[in-house]
Amino acid sequence: RLRSIDAISTRQASVDEDIHNNPLVQLELNLEQIEKGGYRHFMLKEIMDQPRCLENSCRGRLYKVTEDDTTHGPNAISSKWGIRLGGLDTTVRGTDQTALDAICAADRIIICACGTSWHSGLIGEYLIEQLARINVEVEYASEFRYRNPLLTPKDVVIVISQSGETADTLEAVRIAREYGALSIGIVNTVGSTIARDTDAGIYLHAGPEIGVASTKAFTSQVMVLTLLALRLALARGTIATEYFDTLCEQLSLYPKTIERVLKLNPQVKNLSRYFRLATNFLFLGRGIHYPVALEGALKLKEISYIHAEGYPAAEMKHGPIALIDRLMPVVCIAPKSDPTYDKVKANIEEVKARNGDLIIVTEEGNHDLDRFAGDKDFIIRVPTVDIVLQPIVTTIPLQMLSYYIADLRGCSIDQPRNLTKS
Repeated sequence: RLRSIDAISTRQASVDEDIHNNPLVQLELNLEQIEKGGYRHFMLKEIMDQPRCLENSCRGRLYKVTEDDTTHGPNAISSKWGIRLGGLDTTVRGTDQTALDAICAADRIIICACGTSWHSGLIGEYLIEQLARINVEVEYASEFRYRNPLLTPKDVVIVISQSGETADTLEAVRIAREYGALSIGIVNTVGSTIARDTDAGIYLHAGPEIGVASTKAFTSQVMVLTLLALRLALARGTIATEYFDTLCEQLSLYPKTIERVLKLNPQVKNLSRYFRLATNFLFLGRGIHYPVALEGALKLKEISYIHAEGYPAAEMKHGPIALIDRLMPVVCIAPKSDPTYDKVKANIEEVKARNGDLIIVTEEGNHDLDRFAGDKDFIIRVPTVDIVLQPIVTTIPLQMLSYYIADLRGCSIDQPRNLTKS
């Protein structure tokens, strides 16, 4: 039963009283979910669990459209696929409008989050602006709460948190309510404070995440944000029918795509041996892959205690290039289908010219970059998907890289020093 801790601690209420206004909530959890299942660490188990988690995030939400389906909205395109986000069908307080309708009509969306969830928010910004054509800003919740933000009732605040209990993110919900802005929660933990305090929301359905360094929750957040962006684009009519159907078709096959990514595990484990003694790392990406670079750097910092920085690839020449030498490994995310591929390739050439050690994440079948890598294993080739679906595919090898480097260094992977989980 969900009760206010303050009320219980001050003896204003007990956990047993007021069952009608404070109903029991059944949490779906089994013992297998909180055991290692034969893996050395929870983090590795959670990395390998991602195909199932992403399938759960899409289950009941991504579906084939029947002839009598009228749920898309008045401006919707005619498509073979549909997306249903039941948590956004909630009526907004004081109106007949649903939360989905309110987001579609919003002047601006502000995404507030911390840490890894902030990186998923950056990807969400790209997706929503690109597909649904709504203005999006992404804020650190820890900074947002101490500013005097300019919010109006026409704004929508989306908060992202695995636990649903992050203090700074909760404060962003309170601020949204104070200004009359609609608040939407994207959380993993059922019955959490954010899930209860926001006006509407979407659950991740990723299952319990025990490891302090977030892996499957991050990719599930990106998946939910992808579904949200596509649902908004569908309702607003801002996406071509063929493109929408292509993306949905790829999403329906996504768990199998991620299984193919996980088969890179032996290669990533092997290349980790070459970089386990590094003291600095640089991660580079452009566009939607810049947040992936940030996330890759954060994972390495969290669990291996190696100093790592994520940068937009074009910004390398504005400072970080001075650090590059043969002792500075540089991870470049460079899918050939990326519109800025030629620019990223030029950045790779600059790193190579300064004797930097390169790890390159690109697509299957692309051998343009082979000459830049010191070893064939230093080129990680992932399955080819549309660019808006690439972040998850390119993130997972970086999760595995961080894990194996930390393991080789003898670090405490599931409980890194100085870090805790909400």
